[in-house]
Amino acid sequence: MGGKHLAQIGAIVFVALAITVALLGLDTKDSAPTDAVLTAPALSADTDPMARELQHCQMIGEAGARDTACLAAWAENRRRFLTPKSAAPIAAPAPSDPTATTSDKGL
Repeated sequence: MGGKHLAQIGAIVFVALAITVALLGLDTKDSAPTDAVLTAPALSADTDPMARELQHCQMIGEAGARDTACLAAWAENRRRFLTPKSAAPIAAPAPSDPTATTSDKGL
C-alpha cells in the first residue's frame, strides 16, 4: 500500500467522522422549540414606574418607536443613565444687592 492510498483512506475516515459529528449536532429532540415566545417577567406593583413603562415599550415592539410615551420614557432613561451620579448642582452666582445705589458703592 503506497502513500497515496494511505492518504485517500485518511481523507475518507476524516470525511466520515465529520459527517457523523454533523449528524449528531443536528439532534434536536433535547433542544428548546424554535417557535417559543420569550416573555419578560411580570413586574410587581412596587417597582419603578419607569421600568414598567420601558417594559411596556419593549413589549409593543416596533410600534414603540412611534409612541410618544415610549419616546419620552427612553429619553428620560438616557438622561438618567448618562447623567453622572456625583455631579453636584452648579450654584448660581450670588445676586447683587438691587437696593444699593451708586453712592453706596463708592462711585
